[in-house]
Amino acid sequence: MTPPITIYHNPACGTSRNVLGLIRNAGLEPLVIEYLKTPPTRSDIIALVQKMGVPLRSLLREKGTPYTELGLDNPALSDDALLDALNAHPILLNRPIVVTKKGAKLCRPSEEVLDLLLTPQQGAFSKEDGEAVIDAAGNRV
Repeated sequence: MTPPITIYHNPACGTSRNVLGLIRNAGLEPLVIEYLKTPPTRSDIIALVQKMGVPLRSLLREKGTPYTELGLDNPALSDDALLDALNAHPILLNRPIVVTKKGAKLCRPSEEVLDLLLTPQQGAFSKEDGEAVIDAAGNRV
């Protein structure tokens, strides 16, 4: 059985680690897909885009990727060309993407995940940089 929540995660990314922390702070243990080790397939990416209701291009990450070198800023590129690039270079997939029964979204900033969770936060939570996000009663700060 698939867990009720999935995160496409990069453990080297602070935002991704904060999102995972918020999920766990709600008492949930998600299916963690380290997409650099286990890249999503073409059909996985298409399904994510459809579930998110966003254009494929919105999932591309520019910073720290070969985005510019590959000419992905060309608006004339087809979704097939973008999918080819994502398959060849999984680092191009922006993260973290979280999927729950409530929907799917790119959780940047990390607080975006709170809209997808079915259970409340169970206590205080601060981001890695010390910014308080959730108070001791489990409420957004």
